Formats: sequence, structure tokens, C-alpha cells
Amino acid sequence: MRPSLAPGVRLLTAFSRDTWYRSFTLFLTFLFYTAYHLSRKPISIVKSELHRNCSTVIRPSGLNVTDNDTWCDWAPFDQDNYKTLFGAVDNSFLVAYAIGMFFSGIFGERLPLRYYLTCGMLLSGLFTCLFGLGFYWNIHSIWYYAFIQAMNGLMQTTGWPAVVACVGNWFGKGKRGFIMGVWNSHTSVGNILGSLIAGVFVSSAWGLSFIVPGIIICSTGVLCFFFLVEKPEDVGCQPPQHHQESAESEPVLHNPTTNDGIFVNHSTTTTEHSEEAEDHTQAISFCGALSIPGVLEFSLCLLFAKLVSYTFLYWLPLYISNVAHFEAKEAGDMSTLFDVGGIMGGIVAGVVSDYTSGRATTCCVMLLVAAPMLFLYNYIGQSSLGTTVAMLLVCGSLVNGPYALITTAVSADLGTHESLRGNSRALSTVTAIIDGTGSVGAAAGPLLAGLISPTGWNNVFYMLIVSDLLACLFLSRLVYKEVQGWCGRTRQRRGFNEF
Repeated sequence: MRPSLAPGVRLLTAFSRDTWYRSFTLFLTFLFYTAYHLSRKPISIVKSELHRNCSTVIRPSGLNVTDNDTWCDWAPFDQDNYKTLFGAVDNSFLVAYAIGMFFSGIFGERLPLRYYLTCGMLLSGLFTCLFGLGFYWNIHSIWYYAFIQAMNGLMQTTGWPAVVACVGNWFGKGKRGFIMGVWNSHTSVGNILGSLIAGVFVSSAWGLSFIVPGIIICSTGVLCFFFLVEKPEDVGCQPPQHHQESAESEPVLHNPTTNDGIFVNHSTTTTEHSEEAEDHTQAISFCGALSIPGVLEFSLCLLFAKLVSYTFLYWLPLYISNVAHFEAKEAGDMSTLFDVGGIMGGIVAGVVSDYTSGRATTCCVMLLVAAPMLFLYNYIGQSSLGTTVAMLLVCGSLVNGPYALITTAVSADLGTHESLRGNSRALSTVTAIIDGTGSVGAAAGPLLAGLISPTGWNNVFYMLIVSDLLACLFLSRLVYKEVQGWCGRTRQRRGFNEF
């Protein structure tokens, strides 16, 4: 009797070679963008250490201080305008990121992705480390920290369009919201890990809060150079099929031997398909990508959705520290709950939008519910530990859910629109336009928070609520079209049933 294969071996052989490569690519790109976000997070954790309430800090014996009110702060963030300076540092990163993003997609389509990502991660790690070295080099110039953050912002733009383009090469259309929602959790996972790593060192030597994440992203850059496979053809795998159904009409089934009811010669069809594939693998222009239906609406929606998300990313630990009076490490750890909620929100948004075929409606509903939840969090969110945990999870889910859906499944839908006729190379540019526009909001949010917060945190939350409602407004036309489509299909079903 022939012995049966071990269960583990059966599991390994159940998947094809192509499946293993695709899974490995998905894992690598997840790891890469986790490292990108991991290196962005430390600044929000370190803020509460750069400017503290020195009256509550035990002064080391023998320390000669001339200003008892600010002796424990780090100049130049030791003055009353420290929130404005924090906003300027954040804005240096985010403005550079927003500007660079519009060009990054163009470069990502024309340069080898492996080299592009490797250089981006190595340089981003370098500038992250340089920010932390300011602690050891005793640098107190706002211009140094602003310049380092601006350069880091430019380097970080190499990440998103490149990983999306790489996933597009392996997975084709990638329209399943659930899969994209799970994959997009790298954003929240990176934020969580960044918060935890930075929190370990923030109270002892805050420079390490940057240096350690910088070393991590450099390490992933080396991993990218040695292991990333850009295209299935490079390793003899089957490339994905690039067929896209119309986003605004019912699917149409075609007989392989006919074209609109007319018999065609197979050899002619093969030649035409080869010419069409060749014609539509050219990089798309910026204006061409912008003219794709839905790109403009979702880009403007993401502008305000990302404004809210990044305001929390950069200011939530400081808000928790100021309002709930937590230490820097405790506030950083507590802020990770917002990102945990973001993971759940991204997955829920993907599943619901898959089931309803309504990307815009799903985003709009979540944004509408987020507005009153933000109001409640500001007023009752710090009343007890249980309330804080619950509100952070709910707000994180509602705020980051639409943001995750737009930057993944929606970008994949629009980047593979029927008007592109299977041009997968357009995905990088479309993704860069959508995320680049959103990054304008990401730059504006922390800056506005820095300017508004001296007047009270209530006003910051009012700004976030208005931004959520504006994001919904830009989706109103698409929501109306989706609802019309649902009503039309319902009437059609009723007609068939009556017949």
C-alpha cells in the first residue's frame, strides 16, 4: 500500500507555483509599506516629549537650569508657539509628500520597481535616522528638522504607487474589496508598530525612536533588492488576465467566435489583440488619467478624508496626553487603538462594497456616521478608560475605512477602467493622482490642527467634522448613480418576476 502524503506536504502541493509567487509578492509589498508607515509614526509619539509640563518632571540632581518652566523641553519646541512649530515640521513632510506624489506615479511606471522601491526605502531610512541623530548631535534648529522631514516626505512618495503597481502586475484588476482591505491593513500595522517602537525609547532617548525605525525600513529596502519580482513573466509565471467590465453597465458575455454577432477569423482576432495589447501598455498621461470617470470625485473626497485621518495620525497622542494627562508612552500606546479600528474599518468597507457593488455609497455612509462619532469622542471619550477604548476603535474604523477603500479597491477599479482597454501601467499614475490629492489634505490637516489647537481642542474637532461632511459632498453624484443602478436592477427583477 502506497503511503499517503503528509498533511503539510499536501498543503504545499495544493497551490501552484504561480500562487506561491503571488502570495510571496503580496507578503513582500505588505511588509514594505508597513515599514514606510512605521517610519512616519515616531514624530507623533515624540511630540509630547519635546514639550512637556516640566513642573511634573523630577529634575536630576546637579543639573544647572536657568528656566525652571521649560528646563525639560527640547529647544526650539520649548516656547509657547510649540504647537505651531510642530505643525510646521509635520507640514514640511506632508507638503513635500503631496507634491512628490504627483510625480512619483510617473516615475514608477517608467523605472524598474525593484530599484525604485529599494532606493526609496534606503533614503527614507537615512532621513529618519538623521532626525533622531539631532538628539545626539544636540541640534536645536527648526530648519534642520523641517528640512529632514521635507526630504523624508519626498522619499516616502516612492512607496505607494510602486507597491500598488507591483501588485497590479501580479494580480491584474484586483477588484475584490475584502482582499484589498486586508492587504491595506499594512498602513495601520505600520502605525501601531511605529508607535510601540517609538514609545519604548521616547522617555529615555527620543533619538532612538527615529533611528530604530530608520534601520528597519533600510533593512526592508535590502530585502526588496534581493527578493522582489516585479512581473510574473520574469520568473516564467502566467501573467494575469486584464479584462475589465464596465463600471456603469451590466456585464456582457461575448461568444469567442463572434464579435457583436458577426463571425470573425481567429487569426485576425489574435493579431488585433496582440496589437491592442502593445498599443495599451504605454504609460498614460496625467490628463488622461484625470479624465477617467470617477477619478476627480474620489480624489477630492480623499483630500478631506485623509485630512481627518492624518490629523489623528500626527496629533492624537498629544491630544490624549493633554486631555487625559497620560505620559508620552501611555498616550502613544493608547493611540494605537485608533489604528486597530482602522484595520477593522478597511476590511468592513471592502466586504460591504463588494456585496453592494457600491464603493461611493459605502464611503459616504461611513463618513456620515463618523461625524457625530467624532463629536462624541471629543466630549465623552476621556470620561473613562472603557469609553476611551471603545470610542477610539469606533472612530478609527469609521475614519480610516473610507480612506482605505479609496486608496486600494477604488484606485484599482479606476486604474483598470474599461476606457484603458487593459492598460495595467495606468494603475500607478491613477493611484498617484488619487493619493496625491489626498496628501494635500493630509498636509493641511496637521497644519490646521497646529494653528487651531491653541484656541481649544473643540475647534479642532469641529474642523474634522466639517471635513468629513465635505468628503461626503464630493461623492454625492456617484452615490446618486449607484442608487439609480440599484433601483434599475430592482425594477428589472420585478419585471422578470411578473413576466
